[in-house]
Amino acid sequence: MNSAEHPSGLYPGALTDIAGLRVGHAAQAGRPTGCTVVLCPQGVVCGAAVRGGAPGTRETDLLRPENTVDRVHAVLLTGGSAFGLDAAGGVMRWLDERGHGLAVGPARVPIVPAAVLFDLWVGDASIRPSADTGYAACEAASDAAPAQGNAGAGLGATVGKFFGIQRAMKGGVGTASVKLGGITVAALVAVNAIGDVLDEHGAVIAGARTASGRGLAGAMSALLAGQGPAHVMAGMATTIGVVATDAVLTKAQATQLANQAHHGLARAVSPITVNDGDSFFALATGASGRTGDLSALGALAAEAVARAIRNAVRAATGLAQPPLPAAQDLG
Repeated sequence: MNSAEHPSGLYPGALTDIAGLRVGHAAQAGRPTGCTVVLCPQGVVCGAAVRGGAPGTRETDLLRPENTVDRVHAVLLTGGSAFGLDAAGGVMRWLDERGHGLAVGPARVPIVPAAVLFDLWVGDASIRPSADTGYAACEAASDAAPAQGNAGAGLGATVGKFFGIQRAMKGGVGTASVKLGGITVAALVAVNAIGDVLDEHGAVIAGARTASGRGLAGAMSALLAGQGPAHVMAGMATTIGVVATDAVLTKAQATQLANQAHHGLARAVSPITVNDGDSFFALATGASGRTGDLSALGALAAEAVARAIRNAVRAATGLAQPPLPAAQDLG
């Protein structure tokens, strides 16, 4: 299905199509950065797949299938590079105040995995999402379809950095959902890739610009033509996201779903480099009461991720400083 079939130009659906999940965005004052929280305070089965070469994450070891805890109470996506992990403390505080968490002896400990993206070159790098930003995202969370483009963790996101930030474009946050019978699979993705974002036919939607800045260079085509990239710093980008389903899954199956979600990234972003730190979390609420076929669910998760990535850049708006046009500016 081509996005042009929809009046808004975006694929339909959202992560909040999964009953029991709420999404909230918050901005950090002072520059374009922020965080996005997925709340599931009742506790939801979760797995994770961290494949990138320069990831920044929290609580992902806990989510390994052989480890004991299988449920989380929120997932956080945030800007600010490793500094942004502080925002998870605010999410924990919000959950703790309301009595949500894993019962451990006399306490309840909220389980909040998180992943960060690098957006420190957009504005004052000393300004990063904090615990208060994470708390604010929880306060803003609802079961309505969340804003896309320049919102939450996507505020400072960029794409197309293969030839340097001076030729990059604006990334963002996007969401989409798909259905199979009585099961829904959805994705929420903060898109901050070094590579280009591709449409359904492999054409570049947003990515590295030409030297004049007025057109799209096509990073992969340029590379095949012998044009090498600019020096790419480790950790300068990351596409991070959450896939979710209302199917009944075990923790091991949720981990496999997170792994399969990465296929959507490979479908919509090119090239993917060793300097990306791409991470996906998978949530399974079980609300449908159906088990579903894991291969089919994985295919849907990859498609939802690809659609969410395209929605993110199609919904984004450009920034003036540094000059970062959006896909709609070059359209």
